[in-house]
Amino acid sequence: MGFNEFFVQGMALLGAGIAMVAGLGQGIGQGFAAGKGAEAVSRNPEASGKIQSIMVLGIALAETTGIYSLVIAILLIFIKG
Repeated sequence: MGFNEFFVQGMALLGAGIAMVAGLGQGIGQGFAAGKGAEAVSRNPEASGKIQSIMVLGIALAETTGIYSLVIAILLIFIKG
């Protein structure tokens, strides 16, 4: 029994929507990192440059999760959708 094209298209679009749920975790992670960075700078203002560079690196790593999920969603929409 094979699947018809409408079922495959529907499942691809559903998968694209599920892939974009990863943006929720990414946003929470970035907010948490920025909050902790601000807290660390308020406790130790002399180390603000070092704290800021580490915080930016962490936020950039968290951002890659959102970019990967966006790429997967776009591929699912335009290849199978």
